[in-house]
Amino acid sequence: MVAELVRPSLLEFIKKERPGVDSKGFICFDDLGEFRKNYVKEVLQEEIGELSALDKEVIESLEQHEILSSDISKQFEKKLTFGERLSDHIAEFGGSWKFLITFGAVLLIWIAINGVLLVTHAFDPYPFILLNLILYCLAAVQAPIIMMSQNRAEARDRLRAENDYKVNLKTELEIRHLHEKIDHLLRRQYNRLFEIQQIQIELLEELGRKRKS
Repeated sequence: MVAELVRPSLLEFIKKERPGVDSKGFICFDDLGEFRKNYVKEVLQEEIGELSALDKEVIESLEQHEILSSDISKQFEKKLTFGERLSDHIAEFGGSWKFLITFGAVLLIWIAINGVLLVTHAFDPYPFILLNLILYCLAAVQAPIIMMSQNRAEARDRLRAENDYKVNLKTELEIRHLHEKIDHLLRRQYNRLFEIQQIQIELLEELGRKRKS
C-alpha cells in the first residue's frame, strides 16, 4: 500500500516508529496491520490508561481482522454438565405458575384426604407433621438448586457483557478509523480537483493569449 494513502495520524505514528519511511513509498499489509495494532494500543492507553485483557483481545482482533460477535448462550450451554442442565430445568419449573398450581393442588388433596376422608385412619393426621417435614425438605433442596442456577445465569450475563464491550469497542475504533480515512481521501480528492482546475485555468489563459497574438 502506498504510504501517502494511509490516514495521517497512523502515518505520523509509522514515521515516528520508522523515521526512514517515505510518503511515496510502499508498506506491506502485514507491517501495516502491526503498526495499526501498536497505534490503537497507544491511543487506548492515552485515553483509558492501563489496558485490560478484553482491550488486548480487541487490539489483536483488529490486526487479524477477526469477528468478535458470537452467540454466548449457545457456547455457554455446550459446557453445561447433566447436573447443571437438570438444576436449570428444576429452577425454571420451580419459578413458574405450573409449579405453584400443582403444589397447591397437592396440598389441598393431602389435607382433604387426611382431614376428611381418612379422619380415623389418616396416615398424616392434623397438624400434618409429615406434610411439614416434606415441605421443609423441599425448601432445603430447592433453595441451593435455584442459587446454582442463578450463579450460572450471572456467569452467562457476565460473558455476554464482556462480549458486548469488546464488540462496542472494536466498532468505535473501526468507525473512528473510517471517518479519519474518508476525511483524508476527501482532502486528497479536493486537492486533485483543485490542481486540475488550476491546470484548466492556465490552459484557458494560454489559449486566450495565443488567440490575441
